[in-house]
Amino acid sequence: MADLARIAGVSVSTVSRALSDSPLINPETRERIHALAREHHYSINVGAQNLRLKQNRTVAVIVPYDPETRQHLSDPFFLSLIGSLADALTERGHDMLLTRIDADRLDLAAQVWHTGRASGIVLVGQWHHHDQLNALADARMPFVVWGARLRGQRYATVGSDNTEGGRLATAHLLAQGARRVLFFGDPGLPEIGQRHDGWRAALTAAGRRPAAADVQAVPFVTARIEQAVERLVAERAAFDAIFAASDLMAMTIVSTLRRCGLRVPEDVRIVGYDDIALAAHFLPPLTTVRQPIEAAGVALVESLLAQLGGAAPASALLPTELVVRQSSGR
Repeated sequence: MADLARIAGVSVSTVSRALSDSPLINPETRERIHALAREHHYSINVGAQNLRLKQNRTVAVIVPYDPETRQHLSDPFFLSLIGSLADALTERGHDMLLTRIDADRLDLAAQVWHTGRASGIVLVGQWHHHDQLNALADARMPFVVWGARLRGQRYATVGSDNTEGGRLATAHLLAQGARRVLFFGDPGLPEIGQRHDGWRAALTAAGRRPAAADVQAVPFVTARIEQAVERLVAERAAFDAIFAASDLMAMTIVSTLRRCGLRVPEDVRIVGYDDIALAAHFLPPLTTVRQPIEAAGVALVESLLAQLGGAAPASALLPTELVVRQSSGR
């Protein structure tokens, strides 16, 4: 800016006002300085400007990294949610900083706020550390979590109605004539635990008594999912339906069953969760519970911006819907 001021023969403050389109600078001077800035490839250092003005329009979107599951950002659900967040932030004049932290150290999310790199945080998932998130809320850090609403929660969450989604999936399989519906997923994760609760509720309402062996508590790890399916087939377990905690998990199950000589849906009916784009094009097309991803991005951003405006953390529960396709025996 000092170089531009010297070239234009004006003060640095005049250049600053001109580049900010201040009405205090006459139009001819403003245009001349803008033209010089273009000619010399000058752009405003937004970070420095934010520090000077004590404002920041960057929001950090943090996707924790779990060394066990090794879920990458290329996971279709993550990509969809990140895209929805990016659109919502752009529409509201904010930038997005995308980063990762250890899923066992969610408290590290505070660093991006304490260093001034972001004005607030959207955290994707609670993982196993609800207590760490409550501690961040007690420290008055502005953030919102994509996840489940939990007892004793002092921070804001936005998430789909996982319990209802699990109930819808299981009730549908029972209505299709399934006699034994297995659940695949790790109930220790808050969202998956609520989907498991919905599975159990649907079975109980139908007069079925869920057994411990009906829950395959596998993480989002392809090899572990394949091993669980192969073991069930080898043991000749009498099951004819599976509710999987995600679409990618459901697809792995379908592929493994096919390799073991079983057909979907003729031998085993399958329902997934998320309704990622690939679900409709899978073979067979996957019945699944749809999460409203576009609405999720908007709700997460609005919750965070409200906090930045001085409001108390506010949570939102979004509706889910069953999308019926061929994998469940339609």
